[in-house]
This record gives sequence, C-alpha cells and structure tokens, in this order.
Amino acid sequence: MVIAFVLCVTQAGKEKEVLNKLSGLKEVEEVHIVYGEYDVIAKIKLDDLKMLDTFIVDKIRSIGEIQVTSTMISSD
Repeated sequence: MVIAFVLCVTQAGKEKEVLNKLSGLKEVEEVHIVYGEYDVIAKIKLDDLKMLDTFIVDKIRSIGEIQVTSTMISSD
C-alpha cells in the first residue's frame, strides 16, 4: 500500500473547483484547500508506486486548473 500527499498549485481562484474534482476520485482519501506556497493538498492511497505514477499523470495532471504538483510519499 502506498500513501502519498500531492500538493497542488492551482490557477487563481480555482481552488474549490480543484477540490471538488479531486474529491470525486476514489483514490483520494482527503483533500483540503491550504494557504501558502500550495493551494490544495490531497491524500492519495494506492496499491503500489506504479499505480501512483499513473494516477498522478493521468488523473491529477489532466485537471486543467492545476498548474504544478509536488508529491510526497509517506513511509506509513
């Protein structure tokens, strides 16, 4: 099992749209709007690293309102 936190920079004013889109994905356990360098953080849970890679490329980066992502893999 892989748990990762994906930090996202969104287009200005699009944080709620991104939150709603990410909330609709079954792999996303939690998603929050945050303040600072990033706009949205999502907790992702998948079976393995290959699935995580595919998920980030195919689902998260395909959301047009997301400009930049940074992924942090948890040791839990």
